[in-house]
Amino acid sequence: MSSAPNSSRGSGLSRHVSRHAMTALTLACLLAYLAFVEWQWGWGRLLAQWQKVGTGTTIAALALLTATYLVRTQRIHDYFPTATAGQFLKLFRLTQVHNLLNIMLPFRAGETSFPLLMRSQFAVPLPRATAALFVMRLLDLHALCAAAGIGLVLNAGNHAAAWLLWALFLVSPLALFAVKAPFFRRLHGRLPGKLETLLEEVEAGIPADAGRFARAWGFTVLNWGVKVLVLAWVLGLLGVSPIAATFGGALGGELSSVLPVHAPGGVGTYPAGITAGAAAFGADRGRAGLSVLAEASINAHLMIVASACIGTALSVVLSWIPARAR
Repeated sequence: MSSAPNSSRGSGLSRHVSRHAMTALTLACLLAYLAFVEWQWGWGRLLAQWQKVGTGTTIAALALLTATYLVRTQRIHDYFPTATAGQFLKLFRLTQVHNLLNIMLPFRAGETSFPLLMRSQFAVPLPRATAALFVMRLLDLHALCAAAGIGLVLNAGNHAAAWLLWALFLVSPLALFAVKAPFFRRLHGRLPGKLETLLEEVEAGIPADAGRFARAWGFTVLNWGVKVLVLAWVLGLLGVSPIAATFGGALGGELSSVLPVHAPGGVGTYPAGITAGAAAFGADRGRAGLSVLAEASINAHLMIVASACIGTALSVVLSWIPARAR
């Protein structure tokens, strides 16, 4: 008779232990990373590099990166306009919690928070929220590659042909959306009951009309365009060259953050992604060049983490605004 309660308590205890283990792992990785950077370069030397960038430029870069979180929130609102109507600040806070968990938790564990938060905060079914997250991640990957491709286009010999190919790649999601309706029509009525229900939820997780999908795509391009341009700009100011390498570094860092395995907070993996991406796009691979690149990649990573923390703090402050004043 007591097996169900005991099972429930055991499951709760397991989740409690798992959360503490994850927190301990995250803190251990952060401390190890801080110690390694101090031993290898020295935090004073790294932070002094921001003097090259300048206070005004640093603030502008952080403001632009933080603004991209508002763009992400608007994109989610367009995905679920009915469920999130009139609750933009609440959705912004949810977006920031999800983003911070994504950054701080290892092995993409933070991704699972989005459908759970959408269900608990806005009563969106799990399959629908999960389907929306999957589509958004595909759009993210496409927009990230398109934004980073600007660096390749700028270095291309035939600029007209390169820009044409880039433009075709940029708008390709709009063409793919056109096949959505016939694809789902072919599947409806051919699946067992539970799978049919799941299919309906998945379809509902994708914007229903071309206008909403185009807006979601546009916000995605805007979000990643700004983020990659800011990262490339800052990497260039920190000494990374040529310009294609700054875009490659931005691409490498962000791609490292969407891999199935990444370190808590991106410590180590994000700077390594920047270094690898910049080297692949033509950065100096000599000893001096790699040293500059390593220091710049760590500082760029610090800026990303700082913008995420600022965004989270902003969402908390805005949540204190009384509903009548919004």
